[in-house]
Amino acid sequence: MKKILVTGGAGFIGSHLCERLLNEGNEVVCIDNFFTGSKNNILHLMDNKHFEVIRHDIIQSILVEVDEIYNLACPASPVHYQYNAIKTIKTNVLGTINMLGLAKRVKAKFLQASTSEVYGDPKEHPQQEAYWGNVNPIGIRSCYDEGKRVAETLTMDYHRQNNVDIKIIRIFNTYGPRMAANDGRVVSNFIVQALRGEDLTVYGDGSQTRAFCFVSDLVDGAIKMMNTEKEFIGPVNLGNPVETPIIEFAKKIKEMTNSNSKIVHKPLPQDDPTQRKPDISLAQQKLNWQPSVKLDDGLRKTIEYFEKTL
Repeated sequence: MKKILVTGGAGFIGSHLCERLLNEGNEVVCIDNFFTGSKNNILHLMDNKHFEVIRHDIIQSILVEVDEIYNLACPASPVHYQYNAIKTIKTNVLGTINMLGLAKRVKAKFLQASTSEVYGDPKEHPQQEAYWGNVNPIGIRSCYDEGKRVAETLTMDYHRQNNVDIKIIRIFNTYGPRMAANDGRVVSNFIVQALRGEDLTVYGDGSQTRAFCFVSDLVDGAIKMMNTEKEFIGPVNLGNPVETPIIEFAKKIKEMTNSNSKIVHKPLPQDDPTQRKPDISLAQQKLNWQPSVKLDDGLRKTIEYFEKTL
């Protein structure tokens, strides 16, 4: 049994990760400030005597004795990370420094959850880990994009300078049960709008693409990365390489929810990437990982979840 800290553990991905780590027989400490995380996501874990929750903001340091740290704390949707941009970049910089400092002190293995947003609006397609990205450093998304880039820098520097045992994953669009209904991401937006009979909002002409990975596949990849050979530190892309144009995705959701909603178009937000698709050959080769949940199957589970919770 390992003692594992998950920051952002009450969030969408974090709660699924906590659940999986508990099921694998570990002791789990969940830290969350509950800005975007929700107690409802972890209520079903509260009776487990190996699960502990601490309401804490990682911008402040904390000392806990653990073997591993998964650093997931940070709002991940534009609606939430732009709400308080300074707080977002503080979470990525000060929060990451605090968690790396903790890893250094207690000699814990450290996994940084980075993002496909480090590639910005990519000029390379699909995106490989060696690509340095095309990010606007002064745009409205940069608190998150540049914040995560700095978090990767810090993680590498703690590894080189202080020999901290690190891993970096770059998470591409992930979806599934426990997504927040109001997080402004395309999957939750379309499903919620369709179930409520509201217009489905497509930004731009809908030709921009995204690649959607179901949350259980993503959690698999993160755990495999944490447990892989010490020499392989990443970064490694975790996402689904099957690309879907947003307009096709809107039509699919309409059909799957039997909705009479209309599809309406609005202007494209600033710095919104036109293409997003991971090259996952490194994850396939080093982690023996690739997504297994088909889009329709994952969407069915996600729609069921929103039907219950709305």
